[in-house]
Amino acid sequence: MVNTVVAGLDGSAESRAAAEWAAREAKLRDLPLTLLHVWEPVPDPIAQAPLLAAETLQHWSERVPREAAEGLRLRHPGVDITVEHLSGRPGEVLTRAAKDAALLVLGSRGLSGIGGFLVGSVGQLVVAHAEQPVVLVRAGEQAADEHQADPVGIPSAATPFRPVVLGLDTETPHDSVIEFAFDAASRRATALRVVNGWNPPPYYAYAIPADPELGPELRTNQVTALTEVLRPWQVKFPDVDVTEVCRWGNPAQHIVDASREASLVVVGRRVRRGPIGTHIGPVTHAVLHHCAAPVAVIAHS
Repeated sequence: MVNTVVAGLDGSAESRAAAEWAAREAKLRDLPLTLLHVWEPVPDPIAQAPLLAAETLQHWSERVPREAAEGLRLRHPGVDITVEHLSGRPGEVLTRAAKDAALLVLGSRGLSGIGGFLVGSVGQLVVAHAEQPVVLVRAGEQAADEHQADPVGIPSAATPFRPVVLGLDTETPHDSVIEFAFDAASRRATALRVVNGWNPPPYYAYAIPADPELGPELRTNQVTALTEVLRPWQVKFPDVDVTEVCRWGNPAQHIVDASREASLVVVGRRVRRGPIGTHIGPVTHAVLHHCAAPVAVIAHS
């Protein structure tokens, strides 16, 4: 599945939204799409139940992705769509699939009444372990949600894309995260909004009230650092209009706020291998659970 967009599909509303998003992304990237259905074998006592026989489950697991693929081919002509069936624990199988994919797309349940995600155990496991980009798409996500409203305010997929939002930490920037965001904005012919939330070191909390000029000076240094990090990428992607947003405060909250007008949010996840296990990171974790747009998590060393 190298150079393929892969979407996990289990028949749920969130996985269908993820498959639709993946088909649109495959078209933008001129790549094939693989719908991956993971069938988790049931224990023997359950499999022996009349309505849950192994044959019935296997038939259902084959029917769901087949019908989904047929619908996607009609709605996205020109995209090469295939179906693959694998058995095992979904989190482990999807993580292995992500290893060889250009991009893995998963669905997340939308929080009722709130713009955001409810990231299940499978999604969290995959995001925490996959070393290729993983995109989470909330249930109910529509193509029009990623585009600006038309002149009379009606949602439309025919209008320009909303900006791509990149959450960036200037202390530990990574090329793969930045490049993914610039590339996504370039493919969508839209702007890139780079959001940097920062807080001064704790010992500055006592110095700032005593020295009113210290706060502006710290902000100027932060803005300069952000500009320096982005400068080579603006040269590499001259077609991308970049807006820099540098604000004091919780980085995750600033990214979530920006996501309400975004087509895609891009954040990084540092790969940590140690005795205490693999973690997503507090900012990325908060963004995953509260963003109002699809979120791409890019793992980096």
